Amino acid sequence: MTAVLASGRLVAVLQAARPDRSDAGFVTSPADHLDLDHHGIPGDRHHGATRRAGAREPWLPRGTVLRNDRQLSALCPDELAEIAASLAIEALLPQWIGGNLAVEGLPGFSQIAPGSRLAIGGAWGGRGRFDGKAVLRVEAYNSPCRLSGRAIAAATGRPELEFSFVKAAARLRGVVLSVDLPGRIAPGDAVVVLKPMQG
Repeated sequence: MTAVLASGRLVAVLQAARPDRSDAGFVTSPADHLDLDHHGIPGDRHHGATRRAGAREPWLPRGTVLRNDRQLSALCPDELAEIAASLAIEALLPQWIGGNLAVEGLPGFSQIAPGSRLAIGGAWGGRGRFDGKAVLRVEAYNSPCRLSGRAIAAATGRPELEFSFVKAAARLRGVVLSVDLPGRIAPGDAVVVLKPMQG
């Protein structure tokens, strides 16, 4: 029997506005759908089977090649609104901080346990066999960084937000994902959270 934790809905999908590795390539833009393969979103700056170690892995030499556990970034609109209120800005758009998916209806979204799966699409609701479009694995909480703060500062014209974002977004920054089952996903698709498999 499948252990369903919660159900929500995909409200936006986004991909890199520019596929380069510069700060400008970090920003995403809304799309009608995403065609995921086993390496993420083709053409996106985070697409690939591997990635290079950086500031998030201080115990490794920078540039060490690792399995890509950061193929997509998912965010929750309610959590973005909470961050925006803390920063005293009208709204925090997911594209400003490199989001690929916006998912509503899942309280405590950023605290979904690593190893959980997001089963996207279909009418199965977590019962029986999956009849949806794609399955993504939750790899980790996505810790806030100054790169995101810098993008918010640029979008709002408030330079101080580069630093204050990191504190305001603590425990609310969303999760990073990898692709277990590729497919086409789009706004309106159901999202079923499956708990991590044991043993």
